[in-house]
Amino acid sequence: MLERVVVTGRGVVSPIGNNIQDFWSAAKKGVCGVAPITHFDTEKYNVKLAAEVKDFDPLEYMDKRESRRSDRFCQFTVAAGSQAMAESGLDQPGAIEPERLGVLLGVGIGGLSTLEKEIGVNTTKGPGRVSPFMVPMIICNIGPGMLAIRFNAQGVCSTVVTACASGTNAIGDAFRLLQRNEMDAIITGGSEAAIAPVAMAGFSNMMALSLQKDPGRASIPFDKERSGFVLGEGSGILVLETLSHARQRGAKIFAELAGYGTTCDAYHITAPEPEGKGAARAITLALSDAGIAASQISYINAHGTGTEYNDLTETRAIKSAFASYAYEVPISSSKSMFGHLLGAAGGVEGLICVEALQEGLIPATINYKVPDENLDLDYVPQVSRSQELTYVMSNSLGFGGHNASIIFKKWDE
Repeated sequence: MLERVVVTGRGVVSPIGNNIQDFWSAAKKGVCGVAPITHFDTEKYNVKLAAEVKDFDPLEYMDKRESRRSDRFCQFTVAAGSQAMAESGLDQPGAIEPERLGVLLGVGIGGLSTLEKEIGVNTTKGPGRVSPFMVPMIICNIGPGMLAIRFNAQGVCSTVVTACASGTNAIGDAFRLLQRNEMDAIITGGSEAAIAPVAMAGFSNMMALSLQKDPGRASIPFDKERSGFVLGEGSGILVLETLSHARQRGAKIFAELAGYGTTCDAYHITAPEPEGKGAARAITLALSDAGIAASQISYINAHGTGTEYNDLTETRAIKSAFASYAYEVPISSSKSMFGHLLGAAGGVEGLICVEALQEGLIPATINYKVPDENLDLDYVPQVSRSQELTYVMSNSLGFGGHNASIIFKKWDE
């Protein structure tokens, strides 16, 4: 018999808040985290806006030496992971056997800023000046590795790299391991910090980013005037735990993870399959895994990037999977508030789902103003909506054709 899996810890570093309370308060209000880029001089770049993490101090979570030897994505990982573990209580001695605690993290790109910086050092100052910590700072698995070291997690420790679906795939894969009772708890979610010159150039040259200069009209998923996504950064971490282990230690439970589906379009390296067949299949698999009908989903947190084809394809996928109920289920894109966090998106958006269930509140797709006749579903425009929620779904779609859907359930004994 499969174990039930619950959420017992939450942690976040994001463009709209650096702890779960500030983050959720901002999400409810529809705060926009998009602003002019400060990480580098944008004079030569077409893109002027991003969703940067603000007022983050890594020294709240690590000493100065470790901070200097850690890429920004790892700093975010340690911060959000520390928050989640402290809330879960699994950071206390004897709370869990080390061999039964794992880490499974989604990271799309890793230490890109460090790599770009050290390439510059190598070019201008020579190979002898390249940091000996460059390699461990840039590789994607160092984020989960640092969490494992910090919390003595001697179980599974791995990294999921499926582009923008990484965080959701990591949560889903952790769910599977816990269902089979291979672990008692897993620290999971996603982290990313790719607001770097070379990333901006690359995404911009492939026509993926919004060139808007008005923060209120840059990240506008499902809007007819959408013109690309806004790059964000941050980390969203959940502690997932088997229900039996959580009950045994009297843990506070925030939500249950009920279903997971994942597929591949096998179509194109960046473009989604036009009809959304792969995404629709991931949704259907998640519903089947949870043992529920499509009509039982109370809310969908969409991938909703704000690119022309993603939003159209995802809308088609929802229509295919939900049939007529697609016109009744509320759908919103949190990326309207904090941009696209790439590998971290699924982790941060998973937290949105957990918080939405607890409060019975659907965050809005902010800055949505101009309806698109081809996108005719309920995208919860502008203002958050109070509603009783039982099951909520989060979708993630990534370059390479990766599709992932997870379903959270309101906690009920």
